[in-house]
Amino acid sequence: MRNFTMVAKMANGATTGRQKIQDKGTKGLQHGQDHEVMMSQALALEAQAHTLARDVKTLTQWLGRDVLALAGPSLAIRVELFDFVITELLAREHLDPKRIPPVRVALQNQRDDLLAFSGVLDGKLEAIAKTNDLSMYLVRQACVLQRKPDTSTAYWQGWCQLCAQIGHKCHAVFEAVIKAMAETPRCSSMVENLNSRLRNYFTLRRQLGGGYLSLLQFFLNHRTFMRSSVPERVGKSPKQLMTGQEHPHWLTLLGFGQLQPLRA
Repeated sequence: MRNFTMVAKMANGATTGRQKIQDKGTKGLQHGQDHEVMMSQALALEAQAHTLARDVKTLTQWLGRDVLALAGPSLAIRVELFDFVITELLAREHLDPKRIPPVRVALQNQRDDLLAFSGVLDGKLEAIAKTNDLSMYLVRQACVLQRKPDTSTAYWQGWCQLCAQIGHKCHAVFEAVIKAMAETPRCSSMVENLNSRLRNYFTLRRQLGGGYLSLLQFFLNHRTFMRSSVPERVGKSPKQLMTGQEHPHWLTLLGFGQLQPLRA
């Protein structure tokens, strides 16, 4: 999202440029029709830049808080919200063709991977609803409530309202929901982990090309963890953890056939 940060800096730069032109007019260094035209252009550029920065900031916040946050709506709704953000970014690309398109394309291409965690969480919440003979709506609300800090008044007000509807199973349901969320890998942490591991190889891009990094990314996504601070992740790959689905060895996925056990 570094490009989006640059959009905000561009807006500040437009304000600085307008102030310089205005100061020249105030000090009498520039006047007449040319100054009026330059001032009008600077004001228009400043307004456009700040509107764009505000819109991009809003879309980024929606993406982080409503779409990619662990506690949130179902996968189907997240997909709709994600596509809405992409559409709004696309509509603004002409205002900053250097910074917005690369981010928009990257997000669009990675949508399914970024939202894979939501499908895993949906399955766990459905299991909780079925086990406790509750509607999915109530279980989802228990999940969404975890957005609020448990020290806030709003959290406990929501907790009391849900417990009144759930009944004597309230404590068990909340514990199950919190556990399900804790055991669901966050997409952002996975992406950050992958980026930190890839960063050491970026210097090889000049010698080996971008195809090497794509192969390396594939390898790291499908290679199983030998050890982890979370015991449940040992023996599983990032792809398995994100999707909840098993897959063959990464060499088999590349077309080298089924691996055969070593013979003594």
